[in-house]
Amino acid sequence: MPANHSIKKALSLIQNDASKVLGLNVGRYEDVQPGQYIPRAGKKNIIVRPLIYQEGLDKTNLIPNVWIAGIRLDAQSHPDLFSRSLSPSSTYMVVGLDIDAPFPSFGVLGPILHWIQGGLQPTPSECNPGIYYTLEVTAPFVANYIGPAPPPGSSPHRYIFILYEQPAGFDAKKYAPPNGQNLGNIHRMRYNLDAWEKEIQLGPIVAANYFKSN
Repeated sequence: MPANHSIKKALSLIQNDASKVLGLNVGRYEDVQPGQYIPRAGKKNIIVRPLIYQEGLDKTNLIPNVWIAGIRLDAQSHPDLFSRSLSPSSTYMVVGLDIDAPFPSFGVLGPILHWIQGGLQPTPSECNPGIYYTLEVTAPFVANYIGPAPPPGSSPHRYIFILYEQPAGFDAKKYAPPNGQNLGNIHRMRYNLDAWEKEIQLGPIVAANYFKSN
């Protein structure tokens, strides 16, 4: 299992400096605090189309009737990111990891890579322009986001998100799967974050945050 010193640095950073906590909105959970518990799924309204029979026609002729229902989805979509510790002229990259796989007491498969997204551009927040910046995606992912999926019976895992300033000239297409394909599981297990930092010459950690989920 990789040592991943940078994960320890990130956890220590946000423990000692609240200004380095990366803003996370996860589904209906806004401004998630370090260590906050988030269900791996939550409610989201969608449109579904049950089918009804039209009177006088054969039952094989069906007409859709639109209605609204709720399904459980929350943490299965990537978090929205924001921070006050950003330069509007810089571009950023986030790395998301499960650092407790398969079990917090037995992390032999961890960390598992859940997300690498570069091309994050700071945009003034609509609520607090000039203070907070939201991070807008402007480039292809390197590793597509996958949501929390601890094995049955596991206690909550920690899902950490670490933000870096993206190196000048970084080309996401060079590292991403071809044709926008999803990254396979074999490339996610026992992910070596320290090696990734060295390979693309990432600088110091800008901000970080984590939530727990099972």
